[in-house]
Amino acid sequence: MGGEVSVRLGEYVITDDPQRIDVRAVHAFLRTAYWSQGIPRQTVERALRASLCIGAYDGDGAQVGLCRLVSDFAIFCYVSDVYVLEAHRGRGVSKAMMAAAMSHPRLQGLRRWLLVTHDAHGLYRQFGFQSLAHPERHMERIDPQIYLRTERPDDAGR
Repeated sequence: MGGEVSVRLGEYVITDDPQRIDVRAVHAFLRTAYWSQGIPRQTVERALRASLCIGAYDGDGAQVGLCRLVSDFAIFCYVSDVYVLEAHRGRGVSKAMMAAAMSHPRLQGLRRWLLVTHDAHGLYRQFGFQSLAHPERHMERIDPQIYLRTERPDDAGR
């Protein structure tokens, strides 16, 4: 599925068309991002295939942003890997991707949306996100070094 959403924001196109995702560009950004440092390309490919992705593309068609959504499309959605390349920030691209996610036909009527962010609280508050009401109920199992231990040398050049 996909290709249900396509909007223009000035020179940018925001779309969920899976054929437009540039795996090489996404991997190049994510492997250096603070939340996924060293992530192997194969892991990025697998994550993209299993998610609803909203990409942002400049006037030349180059991918400049991503919003990856992990959902069962009935009850729950986890917002992940939201980024805009530095040269394209401050132009409303991340806000447009989030607006596309929140209004996406496949993501309507969900009971719970979650995300984790270090520095974009202001963006997400615009879409109704807030701090956990009952953080004592939430648990996590996290291995922040997993990609650094599993990266293969051939991932860097792909």
